[in-house]
Amino acid sequence: MKLQLLQLCHARSGDKGDTGNVGIIALKPEYYPILKKYVTAERVKKHFEGICLGKVERFELPYLNALNFLLHNSLGGGGTVSLKNDAQGKTLSSAMLRMEIEIEETV
Repeated sequence: MKLQLLQLCHARSGDKGDTGNVGIIALKPEYYPILKKYVTAERVKKHFEGICLGKVERFELPYLNALNFLLHNSLGGGGTVSLKNDAQGKTLSSAMLRMEIEIEETV
């Protein structure tokens, strides 16, 4: 089954200098294992190809049913020096929710 992340979670994003910070939170606790299995750092890096020029780190927050991703070198230097329209990474969460994953489970 192919679906977009917006069917499984909501998201928040922001900046830490030149690093975009994107958190995804499962809409239901039973969705968290699916997110954990299919939303890998490698998959997120591929989704943000051309935007994230550095590595992607993933952090698991099981008690919150959430994953947090750091997208290094993705904001053109950060808020005060970047010429990007979204120098603080506020739209990264919307872009993340459009990511498609192919899952084996039924939701």
